[in-house]
Amino acid sequence: MAVVENGDIRIQEIKGVLMSIEILNEHRLLWNKKPSLRAIYSDYYRRIVKQCIPGRSLEIGGGTGNLKDYLGEVISTDIVPNPWLDAAADAQSLPFENESFANIVGVDVLHHLERPHRFLAEAERVLQPGGRIILVEPAITPMSWPFYNFAHPEPVNMRADPLAEGPLDPNRHPFDANQAIPTLLFKKQHAHMEKTFPKLRLINMEHISFFVYPFSGGFRSWCLVPSFLIAPVLQFENIIAPLVGKWMAFRLFVVVEKRGRN
Repeated sequence: MAVVENGDIRIQEIKGVLMSIEILNEHRLLWNKKPSLRAIYSDYYRRIVKQCIPGRSLEIGGGTGNLKDYLGEVISTDIVPNPWLDAAADAQSLPFENESFANIVGVDVLHHLERPHRFLAEAERVLQPGGRIILVEPAITPMSWPFYNFAHPEPVNMRADPLAEGPLDPNRHPFDANQAIPTLLFKKQHAHMEKTFPKLRLINMEHISFFVYPFSGGFRSWCLVPSFLIAPVLQFENIIAPLVGKWMAFRLFVVVEKRGRN
């Protein structure tokens, strides 16, 4: 019976990998076809690059592999292999040496992780003193919640414990998610996070992205915003972000720093 069960688990793992590769290939095709998508994510990448400290960076959840166009010294990884990535790696169990990176960066990765606790432990391990975790993730705000909860395929569970420990589910698909995790971790429980990981401290959290992101369709085929309007609307959003971000934003931009040796 154990052999059959293990075989079933292995089949589920293979199916998950194949589905993930298919999704990432679809995302790469959409990236090449949608100028609105490239414009929005280019804004995210530029923000990330500005917060990176000098040194080698690790990208988790590299997906379509486009960060390399903006950040020079970066190792791009994802849960499944792809020709445009440097390695396949699980962010919850990184195959890298201690203190081997200056930065860990990711866009829309954290809320897909089953155990964020494991990722933070791994980030704490592989980051150099003074190194940074830089993330762009969903923000659950009064304006974004209806969209994420009713019009987005990924669930929103505000009752989840973002630092829960436990085993990993071998049948879990890599694209399963809880979009509430970043808001819970960095807004509701950031003090608990820093107590659990005393070497890590939240040094910056911004609420960004209001109108363009939901109306662009993201990594879907449709877009309700003309491409020529993307840049000026993004500029307008950046101006109003400090005033209305915590009520209207669809994204969190987060920077966590590993404390120095002293």
